[in-house]
Amino acid sequence: MVFITSATLGEVTEASRAALPATITYPAASRLDLVEDLHGHAVEDPYRWLEDAADPRTAAWSAEQDGLARSWLDAMPGRDALAARLGELARTGSVGTPVWRAGRAFYTRRGPDQDHPVLYVRVDGVERVLLDVSQLDPSGRTTLDRWSPSREGTRLAYQVSVGGDEHSLLHVVDVDTGELLDGPVDRCRYSPVGWLPGGEEFFYVRRVDPALVPEDERQFHRRVWRHRVGTPASQDVNVHGDGLDHTYYYGLSLSEDGRWLVVNGAPGTVRRDSVWIADLHSSGELTPVVRDSDGVQCSAWVAPDGRLYLRTSLDAPRFRLCVADPAAPTAWTELVGEQPDSVLDDVHWLDGSLVLLRTRHAVSELHLHSPATGEHLGEVPMPGTGSVHGLSTTDALTVADRDVLWFGWSDFVTPLSVYRYSPATGRAELDVAAPGTVTLPELSTQQVSYTSSDGTVVRMFVVSGERHPDLPRPTLLTGYGGFAVGRGPGYSATTLAWVEAGGVWAHASLRGGDEEGEEWHRAGMRERKQNVFDDFHAAAERLIGDGWTTPQQLSIMGGSNGGLLVGAALTQRPELYAAVVCSAPLLDMVRYENFLLGRLWAEEYGSASVPEELAWLLAYSPYHRVRPGVEYPSVLFTVFESDSRVDPNHARKMCAALQHATSSDPTKHPVLLRRETEVGHAGRSVSRSVGLAVDQLTFLAWATGLEL
Repeated sequence: MVFITSATLGEVTEASRAALPATITYPAASRLDLVEDLHGHAVEDPYRWLEDAADPRTAAWSAEQDGLARSWLDAMPGRDALAARLGELARTGSVGTPVWRAGRAFYTRRGPDQDHPVLYVRVDGVERVLLDVSQLDPSGRTTLDRWSPSREGTRLAYQVSVGGDEHSLLHVVDVDTGELLDGPVDRCRYSPVGWLPGGEEFFYVRRVDPALVPEDERQFHRRVWRHRVGTPASQDVNVHGDGLDHTYYYGLSLSEDGRWLVVNGAPGTVRRDSVWIADLHSSGELTPVVRDSDGVQCSAWVAPDGRLYLRTSLDAPRFRLCVADPAAPTAWTELVGEQPDSVLDDVHWLDGSLVLLRTRHAVSELHLHSPATGEHLGEVPMPGTGSVHGLSTTDALTVADRDVLWFGWSDFVTPLSVYRYSPATGRAELDVAAPGTVTLPELSTQQVSYTSSDGTVVRMFVVSGERHPDLPRPTLLTGYGGFAVGRGPGYSATTLAWVEAGGVWAHASLRGGDEEGEEWHRAGMRERKQNVFDDFHAAAERLIGDGWTTPQQLSIMGGSNGGLLVGAALTQRPELYAAVVCSAPLLDMVRYENFLLGRLWAEEYGSASVPEELAWLLAYSPYHRVRPGVEYPSVLFTVFESDSRVDPNHARKMCAALQHATSSDPTKHPVLLRRETEVGHAGRSVSRSVGLAVDQLTFLAWATGLEL
């Protein structure tokens, strides 16, 4: 392990610059004299032309940016050593929680030398490969998006997509023979699949024929369908979705006996759910249980005891558990009430008991409750301070291990592994470890509390080589703060490599996430979005005040909504941060609704079409807050050309604006744009993930003086 001292920091920085280009000239980007009057606001947009990826000017500018970025990133010191170490840390692999069907276990595992997880099935103790996307496509461009075995474990529905576009194709195979029985069925992006008993039919979600809808709505218009294996998808029965908002997303589940179909949905990414239930042994008509106009979150399912369970935020922003008779689904009874200091995230049935997954300040806990009374029966001992990833128990057709709970587990030094718990023993024991081994650095992890600008208490994980600050060190601060998405402790090769080199890594649990429930989320959305940025600045100031780092050594990184976070941070407090990695970001908050899935996010951010909401957006929109003559920090934008969620034009426009405006010496604080093709917003191979991380971390290390 190499540690930096304050005495050598300047030497490291100067030495690291020696191999880099001596000068830098940013690609020319013409500035339009484009000013629009929007609800009385004069809104400039000088780089509107960069929105069009097909424009020859955009293509030429992008190619020049590619060359500039590579001339710098490839010359950054420590690249080879970091790439090797990240590769080692990724060689732990991972293993998924098993899904049980009639005594057969289905699970994924990624070995030390594999780029993608492989799907396995274990029958009578014998394991075999069921699906390996690397065999389907040796190029590594294909990802396994979702999979679901039939109730008898004899058939498997799986979905794959290519090149990061997330346009999943659904297939059905015979588990025993590998024979392809159905597919590909297109327009099935991350579709849930609910198998009926017998394995001949299932319910799933698919977009309607794009020829039947307006061109700018072809990513939407989903419906719930009933499909018979082996028949053309054109013959599927449209079960649900007609007449509802075209942005609706749907989930679904079936009771184990196949009688009850439960459908949940919400328009876009808003946290206002609708729930319907149908008795398939009767009319099959879907009856409303909750409507999105109720303004609450609710997930529902019929458990093995025949009751309808509802996890809801109604009168409970940290969620509570209710039950009802499926035949009278609106007559709820509270079973487990809201807890004041933890969030109810999931519920699972375990041999006559209920297992409740809670997070307390982003740390996972498992609790046992009586399904009859809701009484708290005990707590499942956790392996440490970390995160649970998926709960699993056997199904009605499996004889053995009826009293066993499996759960995925990860913390800062533990790659994703599987534990098993039985009330008979009262212990949680390692069932299957991650398949690879690697020597990990010694480190200290802690969760600290700090106060934001308005007095709100926020929490932050800090990972370092020392328990207490010994000297200011290069530090990487990250966060997300949106869409009720939270992040707890988890294994990360990038975190470990940064800390091993002598840095400090921190993750702030900002408002806008779900770490403290729905009120925490709402405190960081719409007109309250600035709270998220204030929480982030306060985290930076706490790290500096405690002596962990200095503004000259503090870097920040975020992606997607987290890219908006760091984009706002660098424009609001450029003096506070030395370097920024801004990945797949939203940055033009005036026009974000015009591109890809942007229209789905107006509930989260506000809409520029509404005068009051435009004012909210303009107050922090990073692209519109770039000012000439400001000494901006070093910035690296990373974008993915097959991104089907956030358009890369956000980063293009922001990059051009910063390159034009910054008064910083470009050889000391460059602004670069790194592009990748044939990869999208989410799933990617391990090797491509390592390649991206090498560029991101070497850039931040160089800018903050961390010797890799």
